[in-house]
Amino acid sequence: MTDWTWDYNPGEEYITEGLPPGVVAEVERLATELAALGRGATTVGRPTDREGGLREFDILAGRGFISFLAVPRQECVYVCNVTWYG
Repeated sequence: MTDWTWDYNPGEEYITEGLPPGVVAEVERLATELAALGRGATTVGRPTDREGGLREFDILAGRGFISFLAVPRQECVYVCNVTWYG
């Protein structure tokens, strides 16, 4: 277990506006899991050929994805965007 946290960037209202409640719940569940990985979150998802930077991770069987940034210096995973194909 790590001391990492997660947050929305720029803000929850901006990122989750218009998304179904189930999608928001799944995004928050995944963000919690990514934070639990700690520094390992810098290698999860795409792109697979490098570490760090803005990452993408599929949600709900490929019906969308989240873009997130894992920042080791701040020990935080920031959810930056949610794309939902619904």
